[in-house]
This record gives sequence, C-alpha cells and structure tokens, in this order.
Amino acid sequence: MGVCIVGWAHSPFGRLDALDLEGLVGQVTRGALADAGLDGTAVDGVWLGQLNGGFVPEIFASSLPMQADAGLRWKPATRVENACASGAAALYAAADAIEAGRARIALVVGAEKMTAVSGTEVTRILGNASYVPEEAAQGLTFPGIFARVAQAYFERHGDQGATLARIAAKNHANGVRNPFAQMRKDLGFEFCNTVSEKNPLIAAPLRKTDCSLVSDGAAALVLCDESLAADFRRAVRLKSRAQVNDFLPLSRRDAAAFEGPRRAWAQALVAAGCTVGDLSFAEVHDCFTIAELLSYEAMGLAAPGQGARLLDEGVVMRDGRLPVNVSGGLKAKGHPIGATGVSMHVLSAMQLCGEAGEMQLPAPTLAGVFNMGGSAVASYVSVLERAR
Repeated sequence: MGVCIVGWAHSPFGRLDALDLEGLVGQVTRGALADAGLDGTAVDGVWLGQLNGGFVPEIFASSLPMQADAGLRWKPATRVENACASGAAALYAAADAIEAGRARIALVVGAEKMTAVSGTEVTRILGNASYVPEEAAQGLTFPGIFARVAQAYFERHGDQGATLARIAAKNHANGVRNPFAQMRKDLGFEFCNTVSEKNPLIAAPLRKTDCSLVSDGAAALVLCDESLAADFRRAVRLKSRAQVNDFLPLSRRDAAAFEGPRRAWAQALVAAGCTVGDLSFAEVHDCFTIAELLSYEAMGLAAPGQGARLLDEGVVMRDGRLPVNVSGGLKAKGHPIGATGVSMHVLSAMQLCGEAGEMQLPAPTLAGVFNMGGSAVASYVSVLERAR
C-alpha cells in the first residue's frame, strides 16, 4: 500500500499583514482541495503542522481548516508539532494513517504566522525549541547554536566562510525564479561574503545572509491511498520516508557530524531502493547556510569536510548534476516554521509534474526532501517520484 500526493497549494511567504493564521490556513486549504478536484466531504482526516510557541494567541488550531470548507466538519483533525519539522511531521502522520487503513484521503496543512510579534520575541520563541536548561536559558539563540555548529566545522575542516557565502548567493539567485519566495533578489557572492552594515555578523561566523528569514506563510497537500491515484489528474508517490530523532542537548552530540540527518538520508535512500546519485534534485533545510553545507555531506554527496567541492564543481547548482534548493531554500523563500516541510514537498511535487514555472528543471524523475527540527534533532527525509 502506497501514498500519493494528488493536490497542493502554496501561499506567498513573507510579511503578510493582511492575513492572520486562520486566513493563511483557509487560503491553502481551499487551494489544495480545488487542485485535487475535491471538497471537504471526501477527506477522512486533517493534519496541521504548526509550531506556534507564542507567535499567535491561538493554541488550539487543528480545526481551523474547517473554516475554509464546511465539508471538513466532523472529520478528525490534529495539530502536529516537531519544531521546524512540524510540516513534515504532519505529512508523515497523515501518510501513516493512510497506510494503516484509517484514512483513504487526507489533508495536510502547514502554516505559521510569525511577524505579528517583535523580532526579539521571535528570537525568544525559537530559542525555546533548543534544550532550554543549557541553551536558551543561558542566552543562546538559534543563530548562536548554528554558529557553534559552524565553529566546530571550521575548527575541523578550515575556515569555510566563503563557502557559506556561495551557498547563500546560490539560493538567492534561485529564489528570483520562485513566485512564492519572500526575497526575490540576487544578492551576489561579494555581498554575501562581506560583513557590512546591511550584512552584519549575527553570531560569528554567521552573517545575516547566512540566516533564514522570519516569515508568514502556508502550504497544503492532499494525500490519497495509491489505489485511488487513477482518480486524479496527476499523482506523486511518496516512494520512501524516514524520521530520525537525536538527543536534544547539543552538548550530547558532535555538532559538526550531522549524524541524525545522515541516518535519515541513508534510511530513506535504502527504502527507496536508490542512491543519492539517482536523485534529480533535492530540497534541503537551509535554516542557516552551514546546515546546507552539512546536508551535502549527510546525503552522501561528499565526504566530511569536502562539501565545498560540490560548489567548486557546480554539482549543486541549478544546472548541476544534483541541484539543491532550486526554490531558493529557506534562505530566500522564507521559513514560516510549520509551513516549511509541507512547502518543500509541494515544490518538489510541482517539479516532478512539470508545473514549477520559472523554477522548472528539465525532466526530473526523483526528488529528495530533507526537513529538520532544531539543531539536527528531528530529521525527516522523503524520496518522491511521479506516479502518473
């Protein structure tokens, strides 16, 4: 029994003052159901990926999709939270229900409204997704946590500041083609590689251009049992998926090893019966540029410390052998926490179906998606292929 994606929707990402959380959820709920050619009565369950943590007052949001389609009333609805991987967590929970025979059609929504609170409050809320006794309570923010990851990597493999700037520049250039992206501006390598008033150090060695954006946004997917895929105009198969969780405290892990993502990638690729070299493209969780660099190595594209050569050789560029983050990634697209994992799967499905517009790659057949919660604590990897 397999699971297919048969409909989707994606809001713009950015500062969306005209939309509250309910508005964001409603927009993509209506869009995904319409894309699948369904109304709410056909859906057997709803899963909402959302961190919240204080971004909005609502702490009980699972039924918000019903506001968009009364046919969803009386259907089971659940909010799923696993930090920045809340979107993938909601998707996997829905897929589990289908595989268990408890649902045949599921609606997955990922959404976050982040900009209604101050920047200081955003930093505090996100910091509480760390191991609070050792990290947030000691004043360590997420830029600070990933700065420690970068420092550990640099100590082991040499200064990679220019490599991080190249990743940022690549993703900003890719984001120009993404109509949903928060920042559609090619910043160029020199700007990203230079500390300046407009690109200050946030937490050394990470500059502003090494950090993802604070965003509002939402995305949604309709999933079905693969036996129903022929009823829809196109379908993308979840060929495999893997989730790995690691210890929460950074002090209990090798910060630069990215062992959780490495294990998740290995499990997903084995389950899909393929290698990383078989993938046509990948969407990976570049909450910070160091995370993308480490993702190259976790995927098996390069040995530890050798990720920079993938940029040297053009492998991960838009026209390379394995393009990474042709959407612009979290770096340019934005990172509304609960929406991110769903967004990655939406954009990958669009690519596989030839519906990605200016982002479209030539004839991709296999996609890898990596959504991460915290500092490589919760790692979700999917392999997708077009089913019809």
